[in-house]
Amino acid sequence: MGAHGVEAFDIPVPSDDFSTFVDGGAGLSASSHIEAWFQREAAGDNGADEHEEAAAMCPLACQFNSGTLFQVYAKPIGGLMVGHFQFHWAWN
Repeated sequence: MGAHGVEAFDIPVPSDDFSTFVDGGAGLSASSHIEAWFQREAAGDNGADEHEEAAAMCPLACQFNSGTLFQVYAKPIGGLMVGHFQFHWAWN
């Protein structure tokens, strides 16, 4: 069992550290393997090029929180991200 989906970071000002919670659905647990990544696609106020740059310059890390929630942490190198950045996620 597993799930996948799309969520976003909305970053109003440059920051070198931000996160968001994601509801991964039933079956998610502390032993689940959780991943998040940027894909080259336009979303919100950032185009495909900006999402490709985010994939190269902003590591993402996931952590199980509780119940059906996990947290996605972003650490953009140099704090250069601003605006709406969509990311994909999956767990199994």
